[in-house]
Amino acid sequence: MSEDAGPVGGETDMTHFAVIGRGLIGSAAARHLAIAGHQVTLIGPPEPADKVNHAGVFGSHYDEGRITRALDPDLYWSNVSAASIARYKDIEAQTGVSFFTECGAMIAGPQNSEYIQSVKRIQKDQGIVCDRFFGSVLVEAFPYFKFPDDFQALYEPKAAGYISPRNLVQAQTVAATNAGAKLVDAIALGLSETKPGIIITTDKDEINADQVLVAAGGFTNMILPQPLPLIAYARTVAYFELNEDEAMRLSDMPSLVLSFADGCAPYILPPILYPNGKTYIKIGGDQVDEMLETVDDIKAWFKSGGSAEVGKYLRSMLLDIIPNLRYETMHTEACMTTFTADERPIISRQSDRITVAVAGCGRGAKCSDELGRRAAEQATAFDTV
Repeated sequence: MSEDAGPVGGETDMTHFAVIGRGLIGSAAARHLAIAGHQVTLIGPPEPADKVNHAGVFGSHYDEGRITRALDPDLYWSNVSAASIARYKDIEAQTGVSFFTECGAMIAGPQNSEYIQSVKRIQKDQGIVCDRFFGSVLVEAFPYFKFPDDFQALYEPKAAGYISPRNLVQAQTVAATNAGAKLVDAIALGLSETKPGIIITTDKDEINADQVLVAAGGFTNMILPQPLPLIAYARTVAYFELNEDEAMRLSDMPSLVLSFADGCAPYILPPILYPNGKTYIKIGGDQVDEMLETVDDIKAWFKSGGSAEVGKYLRSMLLDIIPNLRYETMHTEACMTTFTADERPIISRQSDRITVAVAGCGRGAKCSDELGRRAAEQATAFDTV
């Protein structure tokens, strides 16, 4: 597949789009709009150097590991993921920013569960190349994992593994600015829609544009004139530092998504080298959904470093799955996922000049380029006469 799925907006006069949100979806949308020839201003602050004392907004892409795969029990998420993955290598080549590690990805759960049966149906219907493992064959192929006896695993060896969301945002931003987009380091506070255009109020200045695309994650309703029905959940992720020998022992480990009969659904990333020079295995999967009701709740959560109680649960879960894991230290971090009632992103026009793209529903990192492309497509679907 080529680098883009076709121009966004076609042969229209240049329109000035302001994109609010320098995260995964916003940076992708800015790239697609810019390469289509539109004037683009990408608005948002950089990653804070000091989370605890940071007074502004946060993003969930401040990390080095998100699982990527086409395998999924839901056709929508499988399709948008496959479309994004097909463009990874072109984005890397054009920007010189590496963000994708093709180590393979595995989904495992009870063989006769609806979850695994749904994954198998979509795998077959979509022609996703994968291997299936069960029983002693699964044990022999992945000896460091310990699964219940009834577990079946579907392993996607190619075009799957993990991405660095931090580097993907960087790559999208480089591509957008290379195509002419302007980057504005500011926090958007609100919108004012007028007949001539749209006025974006930021913590530094006002920005005028013809159209605005809001892709601000859990902070979206802080900006929109009319709030959307979004649900923000607090998430805790746990990191286990590995020494060189342990990292080498697990060096061929794939990314792993699990679904247990009791409803637990943890995910585990293989050993990843982080900017601090340390290698970590990461696990997530809160056992209880804790809602974040307000912007202040969200900010306080990001500063908290996550839940110690959830961290203990994740540690126990990880050592059940990789029982011989040897680690040096463990710590937790706070993250957030934004959902809708139907577990689909909201990518739609809200008015003549306002488009929104929000709610990755815990799946949005890997498929963010396609979500951004669709958002750009929606943003350009206006009457220019």
